[in-house]
Amino acid sequence: MTILGLGVDVVEINRFKKIKNNKKIIKRIFTTYENRYCENKNKILCFAKRFAAKEAFVKALGIGFRKNINFQDIEITNNSYGKPYISMNKKIANQIKTLFKVKKFNILLSISDEKKYSIASVIISK
Repeated sequence: MTILGLGVDVVEINRFKKIKNNKKIIKRIFTTYENRYCENKNKILCFAKRFAAKEAFVKALGIGFRKNINFQDIEITNNSYGKPYISMNKKIANQIKTLFKVKKFNILLSISDEKKYSIASVIISK
């Protein structure tokens, strides 16, 4: 495995208490799926972890939210066991292929939280 990009982000969970009911901000940052998923969970923790994951992902890309990349292009979902993973649209997949000059790639995501903070780590590899 060759690591192409690595990103880590930490967020203070209390920041999300302020936005949990702000529909305009929620709609800008989180996809419809993420919003629905978080409705059935602890909303604040759920949003904090997904935000950290999106930030860690664009850090792994090495370009942040530039080159026409926005929060809605990145979706954090979970498999049937609860393991989080990143779903992305074709625009982001093509951006990865162009940035790293690869045809195939893997994305590894880990998310965690503890009382005051949520953390996410992303590795893009080939």
